Amino acid sequence: MWPSPVTFQGQHATLAPLSQAHAADLAEASADGDLHRLWYTTVPAPEDVPAEIERRLGLSNMLPFAILDPSGKAVGMTTYMNIDAANKRVEIGSTWYRKAVQRTPMNTECKLMMLRHAFEELGCIAVEFRTHFVNVQSRRAIERLGAKLDGVLRSHMVVANGSIRDTACYSIIASEWPSVRANLEFRLGR
Repeated sequence: MWPSPVTFQGQHATLAPLSQAHAADLAEASADGDLHRLWYTTVPAPEDVPAEIERRLGLSNMLPFAILDPSGKAVGMTTYMNIDAANKRVEIGSTWYRKAVQRTPMNTECKLMMLRHAFEELGCIAVEFRTHFVNVQSRRAIERLGAKLDGVLRSHMVVANGSIRDTACYSIIASEWPSVRANLEFRLGR
């Protein structure tokens, strides 16, 4: 399997292979701020967390992680997804954090660890990010990473409430990685 399961250890967060052992913490995280009620993103309701973990673990083109705070408590999920080994591309997505840790250094550090692994260990030529066009918070976070908007897939998919999603597609390419890495490290005070 490419990429193989791996654990990333940072100062603000650890990314560990997702398992059902994280279900209780993630159910609590989902309830923090009623994230599952946001219509423009997909966060499982607390009672649906075990099924979401099973779904992610069952997909062959996804490598899911639990996001752990410094105490070891799971506070969110993220993945390498839409894995394309032949073309050395991955998407970082299906990411969510409990409300209490949003807008902290945690997301920056998690993305730095995942991007470093993708470009420096896996030899990716590009890493993609996708989000609902109206999800301004997510779009701004992706842009702060240094990703460039590739375009918008209009009427791309149907979301849970039946509305049609326009998907904003971003990427970072290998030649941009040194500058992106320097910026993320600077933002983290490294």
